[in-house]
Amino acid sequence: MALIKDNRGQLLASNLSQYLAGAASTAGTPVDTNELVRIVNQFLGEGEQISSDLTTVTNGIYKKFGAIDKVTNRTEIVTSGIWSGDTGSLATFYTSSLQLNSATGKYYLDVYNVATSSDAAEVQFSIAYGDARGYGAPTLTQDDSSTLPTKAVYNQFKNVLLDSADAYFTDYVGNDMTSFYAINVNRARYKERLDPGNISINLSGSVGMVSLIDNSGGTDENVTTAGRVYYLASGSLNIGSALTASINTYTASNGAGFGLFYPDMGVILLNPSALSASVGGNLMAAVGSTTAQYHQSGSASGSLKLFNALVKGADFQARRTENVSTSHYFVRANNREFNFSNNPTFVSGSVGAFANSSFEKDPKVYITTVGLYDDANELLAVAKTSQPIAKSFDKEVAIKVKLDF
Repeated sequence: MALIKDNRGQLLASNLSQYLAGAASTAGTPVDTNELVRIVNQFLGEGEQISSDLTTVTNGIYKKFGAIDKVTNRTEIVTSGIWSGDTGSLATFYTSSLQLNSATGKYYLDVYNVATSSDAAEVQFSIAYGDARGYGAPTLTQDDSSTLPTKAVYNQFKNVLLDSADAYFTDYVGNDMTSFYAINVNRARYKERLDPGNISINLSGSVGMVSLIDNSGGTDENVTTAGRVYYLASGSLNIGSALTASINTYTASNGAGFGLFYPDMGVILLNPSALSASVGGNLMAAVGSTTAQYHQSGSASGSLKLFNALVKGADFQARRTENVSTSHYFVRANNREFNFSNNPTFVSGSVGAFANSSFEKDPKVYITTVGLYDDANELLAVAKTSQPIAKSFDKEVAIKVKLDF
């Protein structure tokens, strides 16, 4: 039942009183129910409005929706797994050797769900290493053809994620992160945003293994120009239990914070200093630049070493959420409607007699499809029922059609 509160209820009562008083003052003037419905509907929201035409019967193949048959402009929050097949956990990781040895491999590596030789291979996310000082790639003095890829990567993420007044990213304890490993989820996968509280990354190496989650549960949100941002911490999600997440520590043994999580941008930044202490020393930040030596290749591997840590960890969990606009249409067939069929098998002979004589007074048909048309009778959408629905003079049917867009 709809509630009309405050002065709107008083105004509705006043409008009704004025109309009824006007009708009563003119002898012989009947009360127009359509006018009463119009007055009331001015104070009701969409989906709550009433109709004075509840008994209208259609004899054709089309039927117009009434005011009470449509509920539009609703929004639902939908969450689903982010990886191929809408799965929430990715346990195997593959790269392309072709990309690794190409010019783009100096900037980032694409990570696939299966071997790139398979037709089912799809990019899930990308890995990059960025350094504000340009360490991990040849300087222009060392190589005048160098494009300074690590510095370019750092500045690219800085321009997108940080306020103009911020020179560097900072970790949980406030230390400057002059370098980072970036995990950038494929845009088509996270759609609107990643789901905070449902991210878990296992990394394993020579030092040990760490499971990283975000600290979104029960914390005040820090909103920046790039949307929300959370800190990464060592912990577990505890899916299926009352305690949604358990945080062990925000810092590695050397006191460095693990990194940052930007759910609205699909970006995770990992602190090399924390990873070197918790996972493996080969994940430490670059300490300089060498001719013909890039941080993603050779013994000082960056992106590839992080990839290997992901492979050994064998679990990257992530989900996405998005706001989906929905409209609901209530298709009603009362007992006197849609009891006959245009199917050629319904009749026989040249005169179009019923194939079964009982169809004349007691037809029985089955509804399998609902079509939504515009005012020009042009088909816009088709809905299929899960199974045929019996329809006859002693049965009424109501079908709810939901459109997501």
